[in-house]
Amino acid sequence: MGLKEQLEVSDKRTIKEEVSISQRITKEAKETPKTPSYFPRFPGGPLVTNLWSSRSRLADFFKIEKEEIVDELAEAVNGPSEPVKIEEGEFEEVHNEDFDLQDLPIPKYYPKDGGRYITSGIVIAEQGERRNLSFHRMMLRDEKTFTLRLCPRDLEKMYDTAVEEGKDLEIAVVVGVNPAVLLAGATSVDYDTDELQIANSLLKNTKGGKIEVTELDNGITVPAGSEYVLQGRITSEKGSEGPFVDITGTYDKIREQPIVEIDKVMHKKEAIFHALLPGGYEHFLLMGLPRETSLKNELSEFSDVKDVRLTEGGCSWLHGVISIEKKNSDMEKIIQKAFQAHTSMKKVTVVDQDIDIFDDKEVEWAVATRFQPDEDLYTFEDEKGSSLDPSAPDLTAKWGLDATKPWEGEGFKRAEIE
Repeated sequence: MGLKEQLEVSDKRTIKEEVSISQRITKEAKETPKTPSYFPRFPGGPLVTNLWSSRSRLADFFKIEKEEIVDELAEAVNGPSEPVKIEEGEFEEVHNEDFDLQDLPIPKYYPKDGGRYITSGIVIAEQGERRNLSFHRMMLRDEKTFTLRLCPRDLEKMYDTAVEEGKDLEIAVVVGVNPAVLLAGATSVDYDTDELQIANSLLKNTKGGKIEVTELDNGITVPAGSEYVLQGRITSEKGSEGPFVDITGTYDKIREQPIVEIDKVMHKKEAIFHALLPGGYEHFLLMGLPRETSLKNELSEFSDVKDVRLTEGGCSWLHGVISIEKKNSDMEKIIQKAFQAHTSMKKVTVVDQDIDIFDDKEVEWAVATRFQPDEDLYTFEDEKGSSLDPSAPDLTAKWGLDATKPWEGEGFKRAEIE
């Protein structure tokens, strides 16, 4: 299923007039932050943003309830399966070896951004028996190159190995893919785990479908239904990357990062470019939801966890809520375990199973009626935090709130209608 079919949702907005490359889509996307905005006359080609900006829309795509997404992704992580290989991808309808990247529909989102950015691109690399899929923002430099933000994760390991061997790292950048591929590409897994196999299991377990893939002439396997595929190499050369507005809505700093040289551009005849608004709800969901999955997995070894949510107010990264079936009174250990499982989180609220953690009003009600700061607040100093937190990019203080009902005591149960 391509973006054209994914856009067949009742609540999308279509901005019919021609818009500028710089900032206009940001303005429109922020006006209706959870509604897909489609720009058929964007310079370079049609573009969509806010496509997966709500749990409900994702759940509808997978034909499940929104509360089931985390568990379904966890099941796919624990049981990956091989995608289906085909000879030719839909993106091969248009081949461009004589191209100018500046002609592509790549936006500039904010006035102080270092340039135009691909934000929804998943970089695929293969080395030996390993394959890796991961999100990386890419700043457009000129007609043939980008600067790629490389974090200390699996792709960096592959890159370092290639540099040590005196080679470029062959890659493909895919834009406009199935949501199963998006979620898999955003999931942190073991170095030897293939995210394409996770995507295949997620789609198979929910909709009964399979991810079709095809091999490029540089040996990289990519989703056959991708809207755009950029074939290229991460070189040992470095260039400036940034500033860039990250998930917190604040500007990240300028860094020296690897330069990517693109050798070939391929896309569908009627391709739609997926633009992921930095610091928007789609960014929150695609970055936060896979971390909820790993957080729930790790906490479930220690406690009976019902649901986990990284809240939008905390940019779906820095603040979390956990609902549990309370079986022991050592809440401090549960809170510590949560911080260990997601080290970027600096606030966590633990509630009982009768609280809907997807309803901020219910969570606040639990804090208002079941929490006392002198008894139920746990603080920790000099903890590892998140580089995305402008208030404490290195070490941070953290706080956990036990908003569960006491073991004994009257008046904590909510009234119900029989």
